[in-house]
Amino acid sequence: MVSTTPTQIDTAPPVSKSERSTGRAGDKVFAGLSKGSGILLLVIMASIAAFLTYRASIALSKNEGNFLTTFDWNASANPPVFGIAVLLFGTVVSSIIAMAIAVPIAVGIALFISHYAPRKLAAPLAYVVDLLAAVPSIVYGIWGALFLVPQLNGLNLWLDEYLGWTYLFDKTQVGVARSLFTVGILLAIMILPIVTSVSREVFLQVPRMNEEAALALGATRWEVIRMSVLPFGRSGVISASMLGLGRALGETMAVATVLSPSFLISSHVLNPGGGTFAQNIAAKFDEANEFGRDALIASGLVLFLLTLLVNGAARLIIARRKDFSGANA
Repeated sequence: MVSTTPTQIDTAPPVSKSERSTGRAGDKVFAGLSKGSGILLLVIMASIAAFLTYRASIALSKNEGNFLTTFDWNASANPPVFGIAVLLFGTVVSSIIAMAIAVPIAVGIALFISHYAPRKLAAPLAYVVDLLAAVPSIVYGIWGALFLVPQLNGLNLWLDEYLGWTYLFDKTQVGVARSLFTVGILLAIMILPIVTSVSREVFLQVPRMNEEAALALGATRWEVIRMSVLPFGRSGVISASMLGLGRALGETMAVATVLSPSFLISSHVLNPGGGTFAQNIAAKFDEANEFGRDALIASGLVLFLLTLLVNGAARLIIARRKDFSGANA
């Protein structure tokens, strides 16, 4: 006897013409809003760039110094003399120090929360990390000035004694730890929650089958992370790092509170002094005349271009590596 299986018949009611037209209208509205938002964003970015370029051109046309190499900032003088050499150096060096400290720690915390910590511990720990991202910059700055700077004096002496031969950690000036190294540590603490949160969410998106397959082949927990989790989340970690770098490049109040500004370039990162774009703009904006503000806007234009270059480079790295990460599987 041949058994037969009854065929399931689709009994769903047909979609009416009005419903189909409503769906098409909704799609058109959503597509229009999406395109409009993208165009609006481009218009805003272009407007900002045009404004900065126009105001910067006014200042640069009257500058008696070399804008890229002058180690001075006296835009109120007659003739005005100002340059961004020290500001560019301080911004880049402090951000590099912050990234070198924060990214490895953030990735380790994200892996611990997503793959090692018990569930009862992972949720509160993730909440605390996210909460740190909401702390205002001025709070970090006050904490850095009153607590971090005095505590780092001993670390600076230790680095000078045992790593002074590297020239980088050779402390040649006497003074408290109001240096680019201190700023880098403070910025690392500030960007740590951002990099950790984004990296954690990326690691949680790793396909469970990939991890189970590696475990079935006899891989250890670390080998699973190294072969399955990190390749999948590489582009996400890069994106998270760029978000953190963006905050480090543009941080203002915390840096202004901790750093002892001076227009001197020194490769000794433990020496007091230095400067960043954001800190210089915040410190000199109120006392600057109209032309001095144009000069500060010129330095802001450089920071704007620097941020665009960094994000563009990050997008290129992500585009080149995403084909090998497994994220497209």
